[in-house]
Amino acid sequence: MKLGILALQGAFIEHVNILQSMGVETVVARLPSDLEDIDGLIIPGGESTTISRLMRDFGLRQVVCDLAKKGVPIWGICAGLVLLGRDVANSDIETLGILDIGARRNAFGRQIDSFETELEIPELGQEPFHAVFIRGPIIEQMGHGVKVLAKLSDGKPVAVRQKMVLVCAFHPELTMDVRFHEYFLKIVDSG
Repeated sequence: MKLGILALQGAFIEHVNILQSMGVETVVARLPSDLEDIDGLIIPGGESTTISRLMRDFGLRQVVCDLAKKGVPIWGICAGLVLLGRDVANSDIETLGILDIGARRNAFGRQIDSFETELEIPELGQEPFHAVFIRGPIIEQMGHGVKVLAKLSDGKPVAVRQKMVLVCAFHPELTMDVRFHEYFLKIVDSG
């Protein structure tokens, strides 16, 4: 199994380190050629406007969309969630439109409003998952076939899956808990 981690900006090295510690071959992807022959792709957290612009500048937008059309599993974290959705309510970011969701960037406020909480995620087991939210987005709309994996206590969805596309508004790579990475690897393995 070989996973690509989009490495244009943001928290990509943390995913590389976790996956390599799990024995997974990784490719740090900055160019379209880096995404050849991968079994799955991670679009990490970072600054969604910057990542979107760099994806356009480096010719990665269509390549990522083509991977999704082929059924290659894709996991978007925080900014990745924003980019994979069909639209963003409070931004003119050009999204990829791969996942049938509408999102809102920085939904919880500024950097100082970042927080951590425990989430019930049945797909990961009974033990709550410690979630780190850093200027995180929120999912405001979901289309047909989008399954909610985790919600905040107020009912707002913060992790969803549609077929082979997985997104979360928080940063699993900033914890010692690898269960979300293991869950994505199972999706990749099933494809």
